[in-house]
Amino acid sequence: MITLPPASETVDGYPRIEDHALIGDGVTAALVGTDGAIRWLCLPRFDGPALFASLLDRTRGGEWTLRPADDAAIRSLHQEYLTDTAVTRTVLTTDTGTVEILDALTVDSAFVEHASSAVGELVRLATVTDGAVELRTTLSGRGGVQADGDDRAVSVTGAGSTVRLTVTREVPGLADLDGRVTLTAGESVALVLRWADGPTDVHSPDDARAALDRTAQVWRDWAECIDFTGRHVDLVRRSAVTLKLCDFPPNGAIVAAPTASLPEAIGGERNWDYRFTWVRDAAYTVYALRRIGLSAEADGFLEWVLDNCMRHQRPHLLYTLDGEPLGPETEDPDLEGYRGSPPVRWGNGAADQIQHDVYGEILDCAWQFVRAGGELDDVRWEALLALGRLAEENWRTPDHGIWEIRDTGRPFTYSVAMCQVAADRLSRIAETTGRTDHVAHWRELSDTIRAELLERAFDEDSGIFNEHLDEPGTLDSSLLALPLRRVVAKDDPRMAATTRAVAERLAAGTDTGLLYRYLHTESPDGLEGEEGSFLLCSFWWVDNLVGSGEFDRAQALFDSLCARVNHVGLLPEQIDPHTDEFLGNFPQAFSHIGLISSAVNLERNRPR
Repeated sequence: MITLPPASETVDGYPRIEDHALIGDGVTAALVGTDGAIRWLCLPRFDGPALFASLLDRTRGGEWTLRPADDAAIRSLHQEYLTDTAVTRTVLTTDTGTVEILDALTVDSAFVEHASSAVGELVRLATVTDGAVELRTTLSGRGGVQADGDDRAVSVTGAGSTVRLTVTREVPGLADLDGRVTLTAGESVALVLRWADGPTDVHSPDDARAALDRTAQVWRDWAECIDFTGRHVDLVRRSAVTLKLCDFPPNGAIVAAPTASLPEAIGGERNWDYRFTWVRDAAYTVYALRRIGLSAEADGFLEWVLDNCMRHQRPHLLYTLDGEPLGPETEDPDLEGYRGSPPVRWGNGAADQIQHDVYGEILDCAWQFVRAGGELDDVRWEALLALGRLAEENWRTPDHGIWEIRDTGRPFTYSVAMCQVAADRLSRIAETTGRTDHVAHWRELSDTIRAELLERAFDEDSGIFNEHLDEPGTLDSSLLALPLRRVVAKDDPRMAATTRAVAERLAAGTDTGLLYRYLHTESPDGLEGEEGSFLLCSFWWVDNLVGSGEFDRAQALFDSLCARVNHVGLLPEQIDPHTDEFLGNFPQAFSHIGLISSAVNLERNRPR
C-alpha cells in the first residue's frame, strides 16, 4: 500500500493513468481511481460501448464517483488489492474521519472452472471506520444519461446500456444521480450497479460484504494454481491475476488490454483500441500462463484460435471476442482524448494488415499444448497444416510487422523468423503425434528459412542483425525475441552483439532500462509524433542478458523494471522516459507477460 497525494492534484485536469487499479469479472473490466472514481467501464463486455470513459474526456466521458463530499478535506489516500484477488480496498482519510471502500465486479464459483462466471454487477461497499464522513456519489455516462427512480434505486440509460443503481439505505439526491449521505464510525452503505437481467441479491451492507467475500474467495481459489516461488513473487502473482482479468472465459479469447485510446504520447495521434484479441499478444499470454501452471487458460485460447483463425480463409492478426474480423476503425468526434490527445479511436484499422508472424505464434501455442501432453485430433491437425502452408507460401513477401506500421510493407526479420518458427513447430508436432510422414518436409523448410534469414538479416560490417532483410543499418527491439523463439541460439555472439546495439541505439534515456520499439526517424511507420518506451522490450532485454550469461545485469535490470509498477502492481504499455508517467493502454497484457517470463527465466538460471 502506498500513500498518494490528494485527489485534487491532477495533470492538465486529468488524473494520472497510474493512479488506478483494475477490477473485472472476465467479461468486462473497470478502472478504479485512488480517489474513489470509476473512470472506465464498457458494457456488457470489454468491447462494448464505454458507459464510463472520463479518462478520455473529463467532462463528457462519464464516471461514477464515491468519495468524501469535500475533496479539499481529504488528507491521505491508500489503495491496495486484497491478496490474490481483483477486489480493491481504497481508504480515504479526511479532516473528520476515515472511509474504506471495497470494489469488485462479482464472480461466482464457475470462474475457477474457467466458465462464464460474470454476475453482471459492480458492488461498492463504503464503511466509515473512524469519525464521521459525508460521502457523495455521482454518476454520468458518455454522451449523457437519462435517469428514472428515487433515492434508493435509479434506472440509468446511456451509451447504449441500461443499468440499475441501487443503494442499501436512502441517499438523498440519488434520484438526480448526485447523492450525499453522512456515515459515522461503524456505519456502511452499499451501492450496486447492475446490467444483468434480474434484481440484485444485495439488499444490505452485510449482503454486499458477503458478495465481496465470495468473490475474493473465488479469486483465491483460482490463484492456488499459480506455480511460482522466487524473487518478486508478489508481482508475478499480481501479473497472473491481471492477465486473468484480460481472459474471456466464455470462449477462451484474451484481450490485449481492457482500455482504448490512451495515448502513447501526450498530444499525439498514436491512440489505439486494444479491447480485442490479437493472436500474437494472446499467444505470448498463453506462454506466460503455462510457465506458471495456468494451463487451462492456455488450452482455452488454443481451442479459440484454432476454431476461428481458419474460418475466414486466412488467419487475421486480431479478432473480436466472438472470433469475427473487426469492423472499420472510427474516430469519436465528441471526446477530446486523455489530456487533450485526440483522436479517440474505436475499433482498430490494423485488423486488415498482413502480418506473417501470426502463423508461428499459433503453431508455437499448439506445440506448447502438445508438448504438455495435449491430444491433437485430425481436424485440428489439418488446421495447423493450413497455417504451415501459409507460412511456406508467404515468408519471402513483405508485411506490416509486429509493430503494425501504417506504411508500406517490408520484409521484417521478426516476421520471417516466425515463419521459421511455424515450420519448426509443425515438424515437432508431427513427430510427437506420430505423423512422421510430415516431419521431413517441415524440418527442411525450417532449415531453409533459418539459413536465409541468418544470411540476409545479418550485416557482416556492423556484426549485428537488422530489422529488415537486405537492409543494413536498421534496428528494432523485436530482434531481441529471436533467441526467445529459438530462431537464434541464446549464446550466439551475433545475438549478443545485436542485443548490445539495441540497448545502445534504442535506449530511452540514460540508465533508465527503458527501450523504444524502433526509431521513427530511421524506420518510418506512417504516423506523426513520437511514443514512449515499450516495456515488453525491456523484459526481452532481461531475457537476452540471462541467455548470454550476464545474470547480475539481468537481475538488476529486472529489479529496476519491477520498481516501475504502480501502487497496486500494474504496468502500462509504455512509459514516458522523461517524466516516468504511464502511457498507452492500461494495464497492458504484454507488459505483465514480460514480467512473468523474465521472473521465471531468472529463477531457472539463478546461480545456486
